[in-house]
Amino acid sequence: MTLPTRRIGPLTVSAIGLGCMNLSHAYGRMPSEEDSARLLNHALDLGITFLDTAALYGHGGNERLIGKHVMHRRREFTLASKCVLDMFNGQRGLDGRPEAIASTLDQALGRLGTDHIDLYYLHRLDRNVPVEDSVGALVRAKEAGKIGAIGLSEMSAATIRRAHAVHPIAAIQTEYSPWVRNPEVAVLDACRELGIGFVAFSPVARGFLADAISSDRYEQDDIRAVMPRFVEPQLSHNLKLLDRFRELAAAAGCTPAQLSLGWVLAQGGDVVPIPGTRSIAHLEEDVAAAHIRLDDEIIAQVDAIFTPGAVAGPRYSPAMQAMIDTELLPEELETA
Repeated sequence: MTLPTRRIGPLTVSAIGLGCMNLSHAYGRMPSEEDSARLLNHALDLGITFLDTAALYGHGGNERLIGKHVMHRRREFTLASKCVLDMFNGQRGLDGRPEAIASTLDQALGRLGTDHIDLYYLHRLDRNVPVEDSVGALVRAKEAGKIGAIGLSEMSAATIRRAHAVHPIAAIQTEYSPWVRNPEVAVLDACRELGIGFVAFSPVARGFLADAISSDRYEQDDIRAVMPRFVEPQLSHNLKLLDRFRELAAAAGCTPAQLSLGWVLAQGGDVVPIPGTRSIAHLEEDVAAAHIRLDDEIIAQVDAIFTPGAVAGPRYSPAMQAMIDTELLPEELETA
């Protein structure tokens, strides 16, 4: 099958990619390796040509999963991975030093079973290291043929400009959905000014806008259990927004997940959402959104549900926010 395509810097990818994180990380009990392999291959069968992973996910396990089960189909997809954010001595942390980046990259290549990653991101900004130094490490990796394009994840417009002055940045990856609008503060404008593609992670709001959450009783090790928007008392307020969103999706003739993805796609031809899932049925539902066209009235009604300040709770806990460089919204600044 084929899907519509979009450009991310020098790369042409399917209009909807696959975020591979939740096959190995972050959302409670992991699927079996067999089920994960089946989903990855089915994604390629459906026409997805953009797979996104990172050193952090499963502490390298996600890269190993991709290396073992789909690298025999390497010519069919663009491969993206990330460095800097990882587990160090059992603790989540940041290391943006050039020597650490070089080491992480070499380990990633080994886990993936390849000698080249098409798009390699700085996963987060390590404020202890000038971003110019971290980008410089990726420039040297590109010159050595180990990576192709250079990307940044969860970074502010000011940081993007500093990085872009060292070497052209191909992609910015940041959370973006109808209920996470931080990129609209400054990052999307900076990307368009500089000709940088935008990759939207969690485009269905970590399952919330896929109608997958009805309470805050999460499995052990599910990161949503410590995210303010996903727990009480904020969750009950937000579920009322979901009720309206669900009704709007039905009126539009699509599922809530498709409405969310359609909204993200409608934000510009330079935006590529990368939803993640562990379900073949949900994967097929997500891919079908690439062919849905929402009219301006539907887009406006989505925006009317998620007006500034409508969502209760900040995006991240204080500890997680400390690792984020992306701009805060005005209502977040009021409570920061």
